[in-house]
Parts: sequence; C-alpha cells; structure tokens
Amino acid sequence: MENFDAIVIGAGVIGSSVAYHLARLGARKVLVLERSQIGAGTSTQSSGILRTHYSVMENVELAKRSWSVFNNFAEYLGDEEASAGLVKCGYLICAPDGPKLSPLKAALEGQRAKGIEVQFLGRDEARSLLPIAHFDDAALIGYEPEAGFADAYLVATSFARAARRLGVKIMEGVNVERLLVDNGRVYGVETSQGTFRSDTVISAQNIWARDIERWTGIATPVAAERHTVLALECPDAAYSFKMPVFKDLGSPGMLYCRSYGGNQMLVSEGIVGETLPEPDNEQGDISMDYVVEIGAQVAERFPAYEAAGLASSWTGVYDVTPDWNPVLGRLPGLEGLVVGYGFSGHGFKLSPGVGLVLAQEALRLPTDVPLAPYALDRFSSGQLLTGKYGLGAVS
Repeated sequence: MENFDAIVIGAGVIGSSVAYHLARLGARKVLVLERSQIGAGTSTQSSGILRTHYSVMENVELAKRSWSVFNNFAEYLGDEEASAGLVKCGYLICAPDGPKLSPLKAALEGQRAKGIEVQFLGRDEARSLLPIAHFDDAALIGYEPEAGFADAYLVATSFARAARRLGVKIMEGVNVERLLVDNGRVYGVETSQGTFRSDTVISAQNIWARDIERWTGIATPVAAERHTVLALECPDAAYSFKMPVFKDLGSPGMLYCRSYGGNQMLVSEGIVGETLPEPDNEQGDISMDYVVEIGAQVAERFPAYEAAGLASSWTGVYDVTPDWNPVLGRLPGLEGLVVGYGFSGHGFKLSPGVGLVLAQEALRLPTDVPLAPYALDRFSSGQLLTGKYGLGAVS
C-alpha cells in the first residue's frame, strides 16, 4: 500500500482546486482519485456564471476571493497557457416591488461593505447595457461590473495540470469503494485499483457525497437535483458577449440568462429542480411543455424572444443541501476527513476559494475564510445559511 500526505476524492473543479492548493501549500505527496475523467462529471454541465452577488454574506467573501483568481488565472497558476475562458461582461440583477426588493437591496449593500464595486442603476442605464431587455417593472436594479462567465471544464483541467506540475498524482477511472477508518481515525481508502494509505482524506464527491454516510454512518444531507439549461436563438435580438449576465428575481423561475454567442441566449431557472432518487449525471428528458414555459418567461423580459427557437439544451445535476449551501470542513467524531459537498449550483463560482480553504483545513493551517458557518452541525442547531430570496441557486 502506497502512502500519501493527502488523498483527494474527485477531480471536478472543487477537487482539482483542492489538489492544486494542497501542493501549493507544501504537501509533497498528494493523490487524486477520479471515477471518470478530470472535469468530466457535473463540472461539464455548469453554466459557468461568475458573480459575487449573494444574499448569504459568507458566500460573498468566498466568491470575492475566487473572482480574484479567475481574473488573473494564468498568473495565479504560474502557467501562461492556462485559461478560465473568462468573459468579463458584468452582472445585472433586478427585482420588482414585492418580497424580494428588501433582500436585494441588503445584498447589494452587503457587497459594497466588502469592497465590491456595485452600482445601483436606473431603468434607462440598465437598458443601455442590455438593450434586448425591458425593465419597466424593475423597482431596483443592481450591476456588478466585475463579473461574467467562464468555462468550468477549462478551469478544472487547468487546476489539475498545475497540480501535476507541482507533483500531484492524479488517477482517472478509479472508483473509491470504502473509506478506511480505525478507532475514529481515517487511515486511507480502498478503491477499484487497490488500497492507498493516508491519514488525511478530502472528499470533493459532489452528487456522490452520500457515499460518506455509507462509509462512516455520519448523516450526509445532500440530494442530487436535476436542472435544465436551454439555448434559445432569436434572429432579431443578438445577445452579445458584451451584454451582462442577467438575473431576473421577478420571474416565476428566478431566471438567469447570459450570452451563448451570436443570437443565442443561455437560460435556466434558479429555483428547486427535479430530485433524483440516486446520484446520476446522465442527460435527462426535457419536455416541450417545459421549453414553452421557460420561453414564455423569457419573452416577458426579452420581447423579441417570443419568436425564439430552441438551439440546444442539456441537463445538469446539483448536489443540494437543505439550505442550498455547502458543508465545508471536518466532520464530528472522525479524525482525518475533510469534506466539501452540497454546493447547490454555485460550486464553480466558489471553486478557487473553496479549494484553498479546504486545503488549509486539511493541512491544519488557519483558513482564509471561517468554516464554522458551513459546518455540518448547522442542520441540527438551526443555524442555516438559507438565502434571502428563497431556496435556489442564487442564495
């Protein structure tokens, strides 16, 4: 049995980021075990939106630190060929009069308090940035110019390549079958390719995090939830890369939209999706009734898109916790295991910051962001991190 300083389970954006940061912080012998291929799981299904806007202020801090990495990605990795595929187009969010108005104002002011540039816009100003939309019902409009979208697969593979350059060993096509525990302490993992020893294991298993409960008996409140993403094409209304990502708190599905190039808009809902009985990131069925329903919501905000057609579509699966926010850090009664699961649709946005703090925690270093609010015991103590807009990926 080969021994390692640390073993990471999963090589999506979170696991690859953890591995890179472990090596960057001085871990000499790190092993990453990936069931398929680097970045080939739910990371490939991400819409890639990057923002620091959250109504949960703890997430704002993680997103702020992550944005600074995305904004200087090649330099941060020390690899001039590394790319996040970043499109810096800004982020618009609006709410009509009603229950989401006060939470939106508080969230925007909270961002400002953390030193993030946020502008309060009038309707005409918003229209100048996103001329294909109307804002007649908008009672409050926020704009975050330092935001946009990127490519999660590029990010995962770039982190992995940088980790390998620092000596990390990554094994693909390896399924972890059991966590090895003795007297409340982790000492390794048993896999489809043999047994590997380490007294430090970091789980970045995403929708497969329920394995932790099977291995340890510790309750793991995470469910796999499928969401649909549509690419709508409208010949008369180009959604260019210069136009901002848009979040519509006034639509029934709390839609988010961004350019998908040319005349195409990528759009999805930010509310609860379809809960799956078992983790499964295969493509799900998309009914035409659903496409029509989302298309009608889009046309309410983007009138020209009433004539839009469906260019493409896919489904993505979130690892969702009861409050739609992640569990980060150590688990009670088990020494040596550090977890990061339950990102509920915003793992990509937070992946650089989360990778760093999980690596710091695994190496028993002070964490840049406190992990106490993300602890597992918040679900029993009632100290939930529920977003002020209701359950959904905007949190």
